[in-house]
Amino acid sequence: MMNKRKEIILLIIFILLFFTINYSWIDGYFVKVFENFDKEDFIVQRVIDGDTIVVGNDTHVRLFGINTPEKGEKYYNEVKEFLEDLILKKIILLESFGKDKYYRELGVLFFEGKNVNVEIIENGFANVYILDDKTYEEELRNAWEKCLKIRKNLCEFSRDKCAKCIELKEIDVKEQEVVFYNKCNFDCDLENWEIKDEGRKKFIFDDFVLEKNQEVKVIVGDFDNYRNNLYWKDETYVWTSTGDTLFLRDDEGRLVLFELIR
Repeated sequence: MMNKRKEIILLIIFILLFFTINYSWIDGYFVKVFENFDKEDFIVQRVIDGDTIVVGNDTHVRLFGINTPEKGEKYYNEVKEFLEDLILKKIILLESFGKDKYYRELGVLFFEGKNVNVEIIENGFANVYILDDKTYEEELRNAWEKCLKIRKNLCEFSRDKCAKCIELKEIDVKEQEVVFYNKCNFDCDLENWEIKDEGRKKFIFDDFVLEKNQEVKVIVGDFDNYRNNLYWKDETYVWTSTGDTLFLRDDEGRLVLFELIR
């Protein structure tokens, strides 16, 4: 009886020692398991563009939380090549967030332990594009801040002399109006400058000069120019109070300013 009790005690000690010695390995193992619990692995069959890929048996995936340049826009080819070099014909983990209006899977990609969506933003090939689901928003916005620090690609700042002159004076989400002010003592030619939201909506300044110490209001609506106001035609709304960003870029596509809308 005594020997049996000693055997049990020794067994318990052995088990405790085993778990103590291997705790870090066990902890790491379970962390990895639970991190990947809601993800599936797929082979990337095709890269359509910077934020759309095809995986597995012809499943189209729209990358969640980001927006990359469209065909014909600056960096369209570069981001597509970046994604092809990184993941084409390779196994990725996909975390799904349902489907978009085109019935594509909305997903965050993981490759070799890294969040691919975040990497695209960090390399200056996308802006953050948040809809209702705020998952990963913090990581994505931090990636944008990192991109701004190195001023890479879409995060490259304008070299135009007027870039330091134009200020965003007001955003009125309810009235769908934005106001810019020229604080310099000289006129600024804004022809082909663009205003853009986080998605695909874009306003291009036509033949327009913002005179010194003057302001201009850009209003969403199908109207004609009137009293120094400009109208964003063919859109019923652009700015959303649930989360959006205004980007102003010069005629070379370089960043003049951006403002997060809450």
